[in-house]
Amino acid sequence: MPRYRRSRIEVVRDILKEARKGANKTRIMYRSSLNFACFTRYFEELIEKGLIVEVEPNPNGVKIYKTSEKGLRLLEVLEKAEELI
Repeated sequence: MPRYRRSRIEVVRDILKEARKGANKTRIMYRSSLNFACFTRYFEELIEKGLIVEVEPNPNGVKIYKTSEKGLRLLEVLEKAEELI
């Protein structure tokens, strides 16, 4: 079975979806099925654009990131577009 290469939009959607309820970077990276270099590039851009925000660290001091309101609106649009295609 041939491997499918995700588009930029699909990768962004996957990251926003995994961060929706809040998670650390490692969890988001693994659940988005990205390697460290690709994840870092996308993740930094999403933070810069205000689509993902850092929330208070968990009790162990681990930084937690969550999809922002702006990110949730984008995620909703991307999921609706996916339904139409």
